[in-house]
Amino acid sequence: MATTATTVRRIAVTLPAVPLGAENPLPALSPLDEVHQVDAGDRDRLPADMARQIGYAPLRSMLPVRLRDGYGRDRAPAALDAIAIENDLVRATVLPGLGGRLYSLVHKPTGRELLYRNPVFQPANFALADAWFSGGVEWNLGATGHCAHTCAPLHAARVPAPDGGEMLRLWEWERLRDLPFQIDMWLPAESEFLYVGIRVRNPHDRTVPAYWWSNMAVPETEHTRVLAPADAAYHFDYTRALSRVPVPAPHGEGSTDITYTTRSLHAADYFFDIEGDDRRWITALDAGGHGLVQTSTDVLRGRKLFLWGSGRGGQRWQEWLTEPGSGGYLEIQAGLARTQLEHIPMPADSAFSWLEAYGPLAADPARVHGDDWTAARAEAAERLEAALPRATVDAAYAAWLEHADTEPKDVLATGSGWGALETERSRADLPGTPFPAATLGDAQKPWLELLLAGVFPRPAADTPPGPALVAPQWRDLLESASTYPGNEWFLDYYLGISQWAAGDRAQAVRSWERSAGARPSPWALRALAVAEAAAGQPQQSAERYLAAYACLREQQPAAAAQPGPAQDEARAVQRALLLEAVPALIDAGRPADAERLLDEPAAGGTAPLDGGRIQLLRAQAALAGGDAAGARAIFDEGFTVENLREGDEALSDTWYAIAERLLAGDGPVDDAIRARARTTHPLPAAYDFRMRPEHHETGTAG
Repeated sequence: MATTATTVRRIAVTLPAVPLGAENPLPALSPLDEVHQVDAGDRDRLPADMARQIGYAPLRSMLPVRLRDGYGRDRAPAALDAIAIENDLVRATVLPGLGGRLYSLVHKPTGRELLYRNPVFQPANFALADAWFSGGVEWNLGATGHCAHTCAPLHAARVPAPDGGEMLRLWEWERLRDLPFQIDMWLPAESEFLYVGIRVRNPHDRTVPAYWWSNMAVPETEHTRVLAPADAAYHFDYTRALSRVPVPAPHGEGSTDITYTTRSLHAADYFFDIEGDDRRWITALDAGGHGLVQTSTDVLRGRKLFLWGSGRGGQRWQEWLTEPGSGGYLEIQAGLARTQLEHIPMPADSAFSWLEAYGPLAADPARVHGDDWTAARAEAAERLEAALPRATVDAAYAAWLEHADTEPKDVLATGSGWGALETERSRADLPGTPFPAATLGDAQKPWLELLLAGVFPRPAADTPPGPALVAPQWRDLLESASTYPGNEWFLDYYLGISQWAAGDRAQAVRSWERSAGARPSPWALRALAVAEAAAGQPQQSAERYLAAYACLREQQPAAAAQPGPAQDEARAVQRALLLEAVPALIDAGRPADAERLLDEPAAGGTAPLDGGRIQLLRAQAALAGGDAAGARAIFDEGFTVENLREGDEALSDTWYAIAERLLAGDGPVDDAIRARARTTHPLPAAYDFRMRPEHHETGTAG
């Protein structure tokens, strides 16, 4: 029987979707709010290399990346650009405009979808840059957490595959660590496995911290079992403790078997400790022994299980990320290090590369689901070796390396212009991943002028400042730049951002003070407010935020009075500043000022800004001002915080603080009041996103 040649073609995926919205117009100066951190005291009990890599080069902020937090929760049918890779046995669907997500992987002979395919596109605040969505396979590069480009477009092109067929290449410039990367996907003829060749390059003359985890979402049922070649794992949960535990029963014989993910109550990570030169693989198999298996060459060392748990908080998050009745999912992952909490030093002028394979696995359910963990592991390993020998994967990797530098000719999608700017600056030689000058856009043009002419351009009239660059090379250019008369305030503002990113806070403050002194602007005043809050000066920070807000209203362009892009932009800036200013005012003991800002009309309108996050701030301001009943009324009316952060306990904390004040009246809140509040004012399910184990074990808010 003749086989059909593998094809790579553009298609569309239509599903209910939420628009991503605009980027946050304010640079991300605040410390990174990342829940995946290990308490320093726990590192002493870890292997020395692991402890060292956990402490190596953590991110200070998201600079230069801007946050993507302008989405809502109102979905409407939309067609998403997609690329299909297909042979006679498998059909893979990729979303190049959304981080190159492998959205679907279908085994055609059985009709099985091997991944969890989310029936909606619903962003949520899980990624480093906020917006993230669940499902499929996500390619995480940069730093601990879901990558900054997970909802951003990648370059995509069709290139020849090692077997002579077609291959999809995705590539971009990762901006947190300044690392170009590529992802090559192809289906060899008559293969049931999708091959994925990955290369991350460090073109710099310095060592750079590297991080990679391929994150696979798979369907979850009460019979799904996750297997990997390990007898122990490093356990991590929202208490920020990391410890080595036995697998599959971390708490000893007879305790919960965590490889059946619905049996656990709490959300948790388990990083399997694969020893020696054992083959790297992980699989999730259903009651019949069927499911997805992932394997790789040995460079991709780590394997991980993430489970949501059966507690109310974990289930609420699953509902939040999709729609009712969609079924649950779990995640199996593969990474460069043993745990996701580590970053690996990547030498100057070097590359990390490896090959992954994704496909179906069919195993004997009696062995897979038996009580003997060793036998279950052996069954999966044997079936994998029969379906895709380890030697075949190694050979495919060697063959792919010979094609990794092939120049793409048939472009299918376009990413950002940042790679073109960086290659223009560095003159890096990156065969196989071109960043053409044609991709340079408005965001890059001021920096191109700085690079080529040594001049920092004038700001565009009546528009917020564009994205900043903060790498050492760009900081050097800023420090030596000339500028146009009267434009010094603008240059100093950007120079302060680069100094802040480098940890030179005193210099950053001086630059912003010069900027504000030369020409008061909401941008420099807001930056100073962030700096004063970070320095433990809440009153000064509050004053700066008020000044920034007043300056913003004073300088709003006349065009913002009329509906249209200018008004939308003005409201986006106003909202971003409001969401920072109100908590700062509450922290400074100035709830009346916070409420005044919340009641100010939106740009060009008569009504205040609205939305769930603003309603939460209204409740918090009312509580801080002594109006607990008013705060409770806001909760009783109901609201939805559109971009609630993973691990954020603001809803439950505020709810119980209101309940405690209602019970205590004008008196103090003591332990007895706290206990009564949790009994008489139970947290409504709609507001329960708590993930820490102690919440479920004690019934408290922590």
